[in-house]
Amino acid sequence: MTVIDADCHVIECEDTWQFFDEAEAKYAPLYLTGANGRRYLSIDGRLRNGTSDDPAGRNVPGKQEAREEMAGFSRTTEAMRTMRDIPGRLRHMDELGVDVQVLYPTTMALGQVSPRPEVDVAMSRSYNRWLAQSYDESKGRLRWISVPGVLNMDEALSQVQWSVDHGACGVMLRGFEGNRLVTDPYFFPLYEEAQELGVPICIHAGQANPTYASMIAGFAWSNAKVPVISAFHHLLYNEIPAKFPHLRFGFIEVAAGWVPYMLTDLRRRMIRDGRTPLGDHPLADNRMYVSCQTNDDLEYIVQQVGEDNLVIGSDYGHSDTSSELEALKTLQQETDLPAHVVQKILSDNPAALYGI
Repeated sequence: MTVIDADCHVIECEDTWQFFDEAEAKYAPLYLTGANGRRYLSIDGRLRNGTSDDPAGRNVPGKQEAREEMAGFSRTTEAMRTMRDIPGRLRHMDELGVDVQVLYPTTMALGQVSPRPEVDVAMSRSYNRWLAQSYDESKGRLRWISVPGVLNMDEALSQVQWSVDHGACGVMLRGFEGNRLVTDPYFFPLYEEAQELGVPICIHAGQANPTYASMIAGFAWSNAKVPVISAFHHLLYNEIPAKFPHLRFGFIEVAAGWVPYMLTDLRRRMIRDGRTPLGDHPLADNRMYVSCQTNDDLEYIVQQVGEDNLVIGSDYGHSDTSSELEALKTLQQETDLPAHVVQKILSDNPAALYGI
């Protein structure tokens, strides 16, 4: 069995931004160090990584360390997280019993990169080239999700094609992309391209709408999770999967306990509104996959939504509520699920989602 960790992360660093075309080098971000010793990322003249304020006290002495120990973050190194020690990361994967990691971004996932298409495109291009290099060095064990600069769709399509040719196994979107939902016809050319290339659209925790971000500032759940759950609902309600009958969709890093409720709501809502009723197996029928967590009620979820469309990730490299370094081992060793279902979640289903 090939064990696939369906949601892992890289932490962008100075190395990430060494792949700009000469004409685009002026858009490269800068790393700055504040008076408090904290590092900030300046993108297109705007600081990222928040401020030194910590109203929830998440980073008070002892609390941050406890969180990082619980998530397993403390058992990774900065060099592993930033792709500066790929051999070390591969050795760690062996210790964890993982054959393949699927890599998602951090900085590029959690907010709008820039409202200017030329900056969005340039940064995405450099990021994708960086991950392609890591893929090559890992001999294919570090698969990755392309981040196209969607503010310029022609460039986005070109980047997706290049990315797939260099080891990418999916295309990332956020639930809110600027002022557009993922059901906006603007994205249909991207869906057509992904369908043609045989890679999924992966909607990962995070969002890229500055207005929404300012409204829910400080509320991590609203910022990261709500847009993904909303995208799931919008895609099914608007029957987008039926328009692209071979396209797969992933909903990543939002757990899976919400899926039965969402399907219950959609069944009644779609009948009421004259939409095509959902079938008995809506996830399978619409090629939609959801990443679960070990603290989900997996027996109930499998009973309600089936066993063929759940995957699992460790959130390797992060230390948030979705992070569990040994999640895949835990699923193998501490579950009441039948062995064949565990194999599907660890291997068969992520292989089907990502085309691995």
